[in-house]
Amino acid sequence: MKIVVVGGTGLIGSQVVTLLREAGHEAVPAAPSTGVDTLTGEGLAEVLEGADVVVDVSNSPSFDTEPALDFFTRSARTLFAAEKEAGVRHHVALSIVGVDQVPGYGYYEAKVAQENAVRASGVPYSLVRATQFFEFVAPVMDMSTRGTEVRLPSTRLRPIASADVAAVVAEAAQGAPSHGIRNIAGPEVFGLDRLGELTLAAEPDGRTVVTDEEAGLFAGMPDVLTGDDSAHLAATRFEEWLKRS
Repeated sequence: MKIVVVGGTGLIGSQVVTLLREAGHEAVPAAPSTGVDTLTGEGLAEVLEGADVVVDVSNSPSFDTEPALDFFTRSARTLFAAEKEAGVRHHVALSIVGVDQVPGYGYYEAKVAQENAVRASGVPYSLVRATQFFEFVAPVMDMSTRGTEVRLPSTRLRPIASADVAAVVAEAAQGAPSHGIRNIAGPEVFGLDRLGELTLAAEPDGRTVVTDEEAGLFAGMPDVLTGDDSAHLAATRFEEWLKRS
């Protein structure tokens, strides 16, 4: 099959492309750096010619409400119009566990709008919702650092390795459209502050974690980011991943 991976040069997308190629498919990364822009439509018709499946793992360059909402809704309109023209038979999109249970958080609301666009598109689809990636912990810590203190809330997460996410997305792309949601998560639940402590224990840099329930992106989040009993639990554990990273 020809499978076009939108966002195919990023953290998840590049791994999806590799897995699909190893499985014998023609996997084509689509991103501004490859001449494809889902906001303007530049290069879309060309890259989608003969495509059977589109995987969308692209991301907004901003977590702010308006830019994120504009990115996800405008790119969805442009992408689905091009997919219908090309006769694409399956659209796979990556979203976030608990995304529709976090009112008032603009980035999550933008992702819900993207999911709604997928459902309303008329293109057969599969939605994969993942918990936060292991790779996201260090950047969150950097954003929350004040001097030598990393101020983090104890918000509960069940983080997952990006490689495990990529494997499930690639599997979905090779299967039939589910017209539903598959939730995936890591094997362990941690407070975000504990994830920070484990990260610094593995690679000390002079900083210490201070628990602050009002600090950072995840402050005040409802307890919905770990998934429920329906979530598929990946095998990779955070501390094992830290040792290899």
